[in-house]
Amino acid sequence: MSVKAFKLVSAVEREMLMGDKNHINIECIECCGKNLYIGTNDCFIYHFILDEKVSTSGKITFAATKQLHKYLGFKKPVSELKAASALTRLLVLCDNTITLVNMMNLEPVPTGARIKGAVTFTLNENPVSGDPFCVEVCIISVKRRTIQMFMVFEDRVQIVKEVVTPEQPCAVAVDGYYLCLALTTQYIILNYNTGISQDLFPYCSDEKRPIVKRIGRQEFLLAGPGGLGMFATVDGISQRAPVHWSENVIGAALCFPYVVALDEEFITVHSMLDQQQKQTLPFKEGHILQDFEGKVIVATNKGVYIMVPLPLEKQIQDLLASHRVEEALVLAKGARRNIPKEKFQVMYKRILQQAGFIQFAQLQFLEAKELFRSGQLDVRELISLYPFLLPTSSSFIRSHPPLHEYADLNQLTQGDQEKMIKCKRFLMSYLNEVRSTEVANGYKEDIDTALLKLYAEANHESLLDLLVSENFCLLTDSAAWLEKHKKYFALGLLYHYNGQDAAALQLWVQIVDGDIEDSTRSDLYEYVVDFLTFCSDQDLVWKYSEWVLQKNEEVGVQIFTKRPLEEQEKNNIDPDDIISCLNKYPKARIKYLEHLVLERKIEKEKYHTHLAALYLEAILHLKSGTTDNCMETIELLLKLRSLLQKSDLYRIHFILDKIRGTDLHMESAILYGKLEEHEKALHILVHELKDFRAAEEYCIWNSENRDLPYRRRLFHMLLSVYLNPDTSDCALVTAAVDLLNNHAAEFDAALVLQLVPDSWSVQLLSPFLAGAVRQSIHTKRMTQVALGLAQAENLIYKYEKVKHKGTPILLSDKKVCQVCQNPFCEPAFVRYPNGGMVHTHCAANRHLNSNVTPCSSSSSSET
Repeated sequence: MSVKAFKLVSAVEREMLMGDKNHINIECIECCGKNLYIGTNDCFIYHFILDEKVSTSGKITFAATKQLHKYLGFKKPVSELKAASALTRLLVLCDNTITLVNMMNLEPVPTGARIKGAVTFTLNENPVSGDPFCVEVCIISVKRRTIQMFMVFEDRVQIVKEVVTPEQPCAVAVDGYYLCLALTTQYIILNYNTGISQDLFPYCSDEKRPIVKRIGRQEFLLAGPGGLGMFATVDGISQRAPVHWSENVIGAALCFPYVVALDEEFITVHSMLDQQQKQTLPFKEGHILQDFEGKVIVATNKGVYIMVPLPLEKQIQDLLASHRVEEALVLAKGARRNIPKEKFQVMYKRILQQAGFIQFAQLQFLEAKELFRSGQLDVRELISLYPFLLPTSSSFIRSHPPLHEYADLNQLTQGDQEKMIKCKRFLMSYLNEVRSTEVANGYKEDIDTALLKLYAEANHESLLDLLVSENFCLLTDSAAWLEKHKKYFALGLLYHYNGQDAAALQLWVQIVDGDIEDSTRSDLYEYVVDFLTFCSDQDLVWKYSEWVLQKNEEVGVQIFTKRPLEEQEKNNIDPDDIISCLNKYPKARIKYLEHLVLERKIEKEKYHTHLAALYLEAILHLKSGTTDNCMETIELLLKLRSLLQKSDLYRIHFILDKIRGTDLHMESAILYGKLEEHEKALHILVHELKDFRAAEEYCIWNSENRDLPYRRRLFHMLLSVYLNPDTSDCALVTAAVDLLNNHAAEFDAALVLQLVPDSWSVQLLSPFLAGAVRQSIHTKRMTQVALGLAQAENLIYKYEKVKHKGTPILLSDKKVCQVCQNPFCEPAFVRYPNGGMVHTHCAANRHLNSNVTPCSSSSSSET
């Protein structure tokens, strides 16, 4: 595909060079800065000054001004010209001799320095000598199979090396110590310093003109077989794919990133970056193509032309305009070496952004996303394509010149709804990815607001995730958009995020009540309850408490029971106020009191009594009803019994008065137990309820955390109730036997034997008797063990005492008390384990001298 990379501009017209002398032909050219030198077939050198002119329209022209011409005095054509600007010398090859002439006046150097026997020559653009005042020249000698290296100074020449080649060389290029040679049948790389050579590939010099050109450090361009332009390094390898030339290429030149080739009819331009042919220029009768410091000059026998490169940026823009994204990016990357770093970065980012929009318009979203990221696109450029997504308050103005040709998404998709939906999905994905990156810095409000609008319009599930997480959605724009799309629940979330909880709750209540329609959440009532539970605004909680309780008092009460623990501990809302509020809602009131008593374990008599009374009222109400509420009644009975058993804070007599006259016998028994009136309790359980198992359990839970005598007293009391001589119920006898046999350890066997009737057989009580005997023996043995341990411990103490008494203590009138430092006047004294002796009255003194260490007391020894 074509790219307009160069424009051919005439530099030296035929009339300026030869006038009407048709026999004069151009043989070679050289350009150094503005200086253009032309060698002709009649042994003349012409010197022109080239001035580049740019018109107001940007058109480039060249004006050549002839300075002088010089006849060299031979009858042979001037074969080659090379400028050595550092020496102000022009090297001229004519009649196999290289002559040094002055660049300005074209006069030979006074010393007459020259190099003879040269077929062709080239300069080493990567010299190895390091001398800035000489140039290194490589010639193909008239001697067979010989290459010679010279150092050329301002007025003298010096041969450095002579190298013999395997075949006769036809063309040469040099880089440092490396020679790239076109021999008769092949190309080779030769290190003239070491003599090591590397074969490249074959070719036939008889059939084709060889081309050897240095294109960069240690890299050459060669005319290969099959019309290929081959790249080769000094290591003998190719790091680039070849370019496809015609079979009859005459010359080649380099103007990065392009390789220019000349044949009999055309000038072709290939990219070094992707090896594709980019431009073809018709050009007949051309026979010279060379590049000079980035300037490409082509010549016929009669005229000289300059190939003016179009600015790379314009070439890239032309490629982008043709939607040739890959080529444009390759060219842009290649332009890095020719453009200052900062300017290149700005240019390259813009190119990436433009390329991204081209891919976006072609719905190549993955490629577009990568280009947008790499080009650090201001994401608002993309958002602005979508109508109404940017907030009305946004100050964004599109880039100028524009990055794309589209007014909006409608123009881009040409109204295709399917394409539009795909584009919106892409923007959703892209904004979601970049909103938490550096790309969003400075305009997060625009991004999040646009994302909210896209989610709402598409009914996307991520809308709620956006609103419940950190976001920068602008309230005014977002609220209007959500209302437009009937996303009232989401609008409530937006209000909540912006601190407007009252507005949020008002919306949600309207949804639950059916005043407005939004099916986002089927459990919105429970959500509102949960929201109020954690709401710190007490006014809002009280405002909507009636509403939530009217809807469902058992769920609604959670706004009080599930509040954060720290808030409840501070009593920010007075429990008494809550209870007053719940008076109209009996189930909610019970649940709240259960929360206070059972969960928070508040030890206040009024709450415990109130809860017990409510349980009782509810049970009696259910029992008096005609409907079957058996399960609910049982549940309440179990709760009441549990409270009565475990709590010690309620008013027992108050509850007992309420129970009296009802059939709540078990609850009456529990209350009598709390009053320590166990006989009454057990009488109810045994004679009224005839629940012997409950009677046993009564004894067990009433004696929890009590000593053994208390526990035994309860069980003996129960046994006495069973064995009451006033009753002759066989069931009571059986219960008594079972009680004894199942709880033998809870009875004093001696007392039991006095209570049981004489008519009972030993076999009937054998389990009890066996357990009692076993327990008695166990107790006896444990007592004996404890006694033995005590005796052993006592023996140890006696031994320690004897040991301390057995050590002799000497006391004389020379010994002094370690407290008062006075001698002992009587044999009574106190001795400490560390050997210190003190008066008995000093030992009694609590303020002991620090020299004495009475840290462990000991029995005093008196003598």
